[in-house]
Amino acid sequence: MESADVEWELEEGIPQVNDPFIQQYLKGRTSLIEEEQKQRHDFTLRKSLSPIAKTACKILSKIRDRELMPTGPAPSDPHTSHASSEETLHPGGRLHNARDRMETTELWKILQRLPKGSFLHAHLNLMFDADFLVDQALATEGIHIVAPEALSTQSRRDEIPFTVRYISSPAGGLDTGTSLWTSSGNSRFLAPVGLQLAASSFPDGEEGFRDWLKSRCVPLREPSVYTHDNSGPAAVWDAYRRSTSVISSLLGYEPILRAGLRRLFAKLAADGVRYAELRTEFFHPFYRIGCAEPEEGFTDWCRVFQEELMRFKSTGEGQSFHGARVIWTATGVSSNKDLAESMMNCIIAKQDFPDVICGFDLAAQEGPKGQLVDFVPLMFWFRKLCLEEGVDIPFFFHASECDTHGENPSHNLFDAILLGGRRIGDGVSLYEHPMLIELIKEKKMLVERCPIFNGRHRLADPIGSNSLPFLLSRGVPVSLGSDLQAALGHGWNGLTPEIWRALQGPERLGITDIAILIENSIRWSSYEDQPTAGWLTGIREGVLGEGIKASRLQEWYADFEKFCEWVALEYAEVDIDD
Repeated sequence: MESADVEWELEEGIPQVNDPFIQQYLKGRTSLIEEEQKQRHDFTLRKSLSPIAKTACKILSKIRDRELMPTGPAPSDPHTSHASSEETLHPGGRLHNARDRMETTELWKILQRLPKGSFLHAHLNLMFDADFLVDQALATEGIHIVAPEALSTQSRRDEIPFTVRYISSPAGGLDTGTSLWTSSGNSRFLAPVGLQLAASSFPDGEEGFRDWLKSRCVPLREPSVYTHDNSGPAAVWDAYRRSTSVISSLLGYEPILRAGLRRLFAKLAADGVRYAELRTEFFHPFYRIGCAEPEEGFTDWCRVFQEELMRFKSTGEGQSFHGARVIWTATGVSSNKDLAESMMNCIIAKQDFPDVICGFDLAAQEGPKGQLVDFVPLMFWFRKLCLEEGVDIPFFFHASECDTHGENPSHNLFDAILLGGRRIGDGVSLYEHPMLIELIKEKKMLVERCPIFNGRHRLADPIGSNSLPFLLSRGVPVSLGSDLQAALGHGWNGLTPEIWRALQGPERLGITDIAILIENSIRWSSYEDQPTAGWLTGIREGVLGEGIKASRLQEWYADFEKFCEWVALEYAEVDIDD
């Protein structure tokens, strides 16, 4: 400050910075800032970072900031589907517009090498890209289309549900597949049609058939279509049900399931994921290879899952993959009887293959008929049945998949907590419930967030629109997962896209934020069956414990340090001082 200004201030009686009471104010201010910093979810990690890790974090921040700098004007409407190439990496842009550029960025290349920990929120039947599913279907002998009526118009082909499954030699099979595509087919007697025959007789030729079948395996081809639709969530769930009837029927045949599991495990391991818990919807029957009659229950499905997992772990690419388990997920429940039957099948599968089944979930469109409270009596019955049968199957509930602003669907959060769920899937509207936030922290529950698909009403993915930083700032344990990566047509499997997305918002999450999310995924993993007391102990002790979780956390921190060393050496030229 100029001496003349100082003299003027003194003449006017303005306090100076060095005055004792101003110094006292500044000291209190510094203490307040430091106290708030201690509340950060990554405070302990930041304090424990090695010098080289601190350098790597700064480098990553610089690279992220440099690559996020928009080269053109920000889009005026963040929901627009016509963003120019100059806008696609702007924080307000839509992710599906940014895909081609994001995969060529340095940040993407770096994040691919980041050790990912555990993948805790993933739907098995939606983790396969459409090209793979169609290739498997056409290459597998005996696969037929089974439709309730002729798919004679484009609207019928887009809307009518059908299944694709193995049939050895259908009685009364068609000599030609044309009846499937014409209105002349009698809907009451429409016989199954071999997939190759259906392809050769398709009105737009075999390539047209492939494109059509792929489209039926992708629930949300154009996310923007649903963004402003008044029917919003209902439209998405309708599309979801239509596609999963095809996908799940394909995965219900042993050879295709085996091929899919091999591909999935390999992709997860290649992305740096060490462990996965896959939600699986057991609503479609399972068929053994060469068998036209479905198996009773899903014990054989679990056997196939366990065999393919063990086979993959014995390979070179699977040596660092710790494993995968299944969260039994009941969907499309239309009655208490349906849910009770699903619960009993879950218990049988758990008894036969205890290492495969690790939990139970109920997922449905949230609304008047999708409330957890409606099934509370059955949830208590299920607990009692588990106790009688000597199995422990904890709850991992979906709750508040939509940002509902106080409407009934967000009330599922109350039941997910009161019923003793160990983790909550999505929790999009959790920020509306300060009391529930404190309960979740008190009960050591984890919130599984999916940045790519957790946009407003879970129908859009405008970059920077989710409440993840809000939860983190309040100390809510969060991990990253994926709802519909492959099924959205992105062709991804793994956590790299979700982490890239989480780093893009205006909240400016850093690599230490991501590191804590990954640590949380390990801390809340169900590597083994644990009673509630043991589960909570493992979470509280973390890396300082003595069990499997502590060992996996120690392993991850060692891998993270190696990753930071690589970043610091590979990008040593990045100026982190300006």
